[in-house]
Amino acid sequence: MSGTNLSGTAQLLPRYAWPVFLVGAILLLALGNPTVYGVGVPLAALVLALVMPMSRPRWTGHPDWRDVGAVATLYVGVVALFWLAFRVFTQGNTLGLFLCFAVSMLLGVLGPLAYTTWIRRRALAELGIGRANLRQAVALGLILAAVQFAITLWGYPLPRPVDWVPLAALAITVGFFEAVFFRGFIQARLEASFGPIAGVAGAAALYAAYHVGYGMDAQEMLFLFGLGVVYAVAYCVVRNLIVLWPLLLPLGSFYNNLRGSSIQMPWEAILGFADVLGVMVAAIWFAARRERRRLAGAPRGRESTRKRRHLRHRGDAGKRFG
Repeated sequence: MSGTNLSGTAQLLPRYAWPVFLVGAILLLALGNPTVYGVGVPLAALVLALVMPMSRPRWTGHPDWRDVGAVATLYVGVVALFWLAFRVFTQGNTLGLFLCFAVSMLLGVLGPLAYTTWIRRRALAELGIGRANLRQAVALGLILAAVQFAITLWGYPLPRPVDWVPLAALAITVGFFEAVFFRGFIQARLEASFGPIAGVAGAAALYAAYHVGYGMDAQEMLFLFGLGVVYAVAYCVVRNLIVLWPLLLPLGSFYNNLRGSSIQMPWEAILGFADVLGVMVAAIWFAARRERRRLAGAPRGRESTRKRRHLRHRGDAGKRFG
């Protein structure tokens, strides 16, 4: 009986330990110390990962170098476009900034989508898009978003609508890009090649480093590394992007943009972000439609092949006995 209880505890522990860790990590945002956050949260996650039983091996030992090459290529392209938008064009050239910014986000979503579904012929679920663990993802996403909202935006004095509504549109679009690119694609591919610990750490490091395109300094990127670990663990728990978008990631981005108050955009910017998000969603819809057709057509294709072979066999038999 005691052995059964221990076995049940061992199975329940990972289910609750990681959500508790995530809630605690988000509560630590209230401290406002980027160095402590960037070091303490990843160390706590590493210790927990080492002592916690895992369903997957910590190190796979069989890297898929084709995946690694795709990650590296798309990452360099995205970061270069961000750098061009925010460090070269800047807000002095609004058209150039928006075009580079939009193309970088589209590359970060359409690139992984094409590579995963068209080139490697994998399911959209590989990108965290679908109904897998949907209830758990929604529940955990709501809890984490509520905690983050309570310590950041609750009671925060909003400026005029023209000053914050475009920022909300920006946060929603960027949040979708970051969820697909860094979690569904980069993290998933690194985990598949190097194991969950290396995948989480690598995706968090690349997430932090890509902010160099925004012009952030080393201390800010250290904080973002800790935050990236939180997002990576949240995705790792449920394997569905709903846990991060449309609430958790956009809320954090929106609060940072409000607090920074350095980004000013007109109402028309909302249409631009809506267009970019619309293209991303449309591409996913077409990929899902293509996937459904492929899955539906596979059995019929095999059945048609068997029918053709059967008819050909009957024809040959008719020739022999005719």
